[in-house]
Amino acid sequence: MEAKKIALKTLVASIAAVLISEIFFRSIITAVFISPLPVLGLTRILEIILLILLVIQLEKSVGAIGLAPEKLSAGIKKGMIWSACFGIAAGILVLVLYAAGISALGLLFTPLPYSKMLVLIYLVIGGVIGPVAEEIFFRGILYGFFRRWGVYAAVALSTSLFVLPHLTGDSLPFTQIVGGIVFAAAYERENNLMVPITIHCLGNLAIFSIPFLS
Repeated sequence: MEAKKIALKTLVASIAAVLISEIFFRSIITAVFISPLPVLGLTRILEIILLILLVIQLEKSVGAIGLAPEKLSAGIKKGMIWSACFGIAAGILVLVLYAAGISALGLLFTPLPYSKMLVLIYLVIGGVIGPVAEEIFFRGILYGFFRRWGVYAAVALSTSLFVLPHLTGDSLPFTQIVGGIVFAAAYERENNLMVPITIHCLGNLAIFSIPFLS
């Protein structure tokens, strides 16, 4: 991956766009919808649009964040291969922990909404829209900017910032820490943002499917 791919002006503008979306537009959308799911979904869609428009305007091409149109299909295929390998590794770890008397699936359990329609909306937002928005911002823009200081610094910084919004209580979000590292590694290796997007989407959908297994 080329160093100094994302300019400082793009980083600053992108952070401003996300903050404005989360603080200002989210409050407006909240006034219209009672359920938090449509609010979250519309906010993430707005962020995707704003971030892509900013990249096109400031970087002159979405290829700057690894979203070159001609490479999208190849990125999805490679992302599925990465996901399969990651899934096998995760499955082995789950079995090892289970043998040690630890229920890893219990640690990953995510409660779902009460109605089928809300479950579907939840899966679309949490399994597709959310990961796309997060990968554009945390890997495409943040990692792309931090990469000028080397791979390790970029992975550490982008993953740390990715983990922050997921902090709840006193426990560390282990899933997000591992995920952030894997997503960054996939982006670094493939130079195609569709790879970590695909891994992120499939990973979230897999985690959200755990309640159906219980």
